[in-house]
Amino acid sequence: MPQFLVGADVKWMRLRKYTYTFSAVVTLIGIASIVAHGGLNFGIDFSGGRLIHLTTNQPIAVEEVRNVVEDAGFPGAEIQEIGEHGRQFQVRVALGEDVGQPGVASPSTTITSSLESKHPGLEAVVDREETVGPKVGQELRGKALWAILWSVAGILVYIGIRYEFKFALGAVIAIFHTVFFTIAILSLLDKEFTIPIVAALLTLAGYSVNDTVVVFDRIREQRPMHRRDRLTDIIDLSVNQTLSRTMITFPTVLLPIYGLLFLGGDVIHDFAFAMLVGVTVGTYSSVFVASALALDITNWFEKRKVQPVPAAR
Repeated sequence: MPQFLVGADVKWMRLRKYTYTFSAVVTLIGIASIVAHGGLNFGIDFSGGRLIHLTTNQPIAVEEVRNVVEDAGFPGAEIQEIGEHGRQFQVRVALGEDVGQPGVASPSTTITSSLESKHPGLEAVVDREETVGPKVGQELRGKALWAILWSVAGILVYIGIRYEFKFALGAVIAIFHTVFFTIAILSLLDKEFTIPIVAALLTLAGYSVNDTVVVFDRIREQRPMHRRDRLTDIIDLSVNQTLSRTMITFPTVLLPIYGLLFLGGDVIHDFAFAMLVGVTVGTYSSVFVASALALDITNWFEKRKVQPVPAAR
């Protein structure tokens, strides 16, 4: 395998105070964004409702579509332009109590009819339509949260057994950092939180811990050979020795993600975007969060050890 940056001697742990500050700032911005938006922008998978994808034969402004949808009896509907030149739209409406009753037109039929009647010559076609009840959405939301928590708990147990509990804490915090950083970026861009996004977050948890384990393995190998060295120097040495692997793995993982992002279409776009953000943050977290926290937690426990009581004179 080709080697890059052989013999690098970067003092990574000296930078950890700056990276802690950066991570704290992004975390606060993410929390502020979630609060400002009134919570995460849950998609139809979790919030319930009807999702309609429309295509028109001529351009139309998204504001005009919004006005027509509201006049058709769907106040508060969310309208999003998903294609180019104002021809494709995503409409999400709440489910009424009379939906599905005999003689009651479906929302998609009502919306397309209203668009065509108010804009002569315009034809609207429904490309896709999905319906999820509110109870099902709430149940899916709970299962998604438990899936993330159980996966992180399993990782904590695994690393705690394989290495040390101090290192396991750093790895788990790094996973939460990667997941929350990705959620924060999605919230800032007002992306929908859907089941594919949950799948991306679970994938990122596995990727983050895999990258972290590589560094931890090298630290465990180096400690017996450098018993007189400080843990800071051992971690720096281990990270430098794994730089070659990182320089090969990181771009290789990004290549298929870019393919999904630019060629995969609208359905998988948000999943690919979450993966792009998370893989980048996960690589950063393995050094500046997991390894740095493992160092600081170990140092904290060392300082907490009971010191011998001085003999009385």
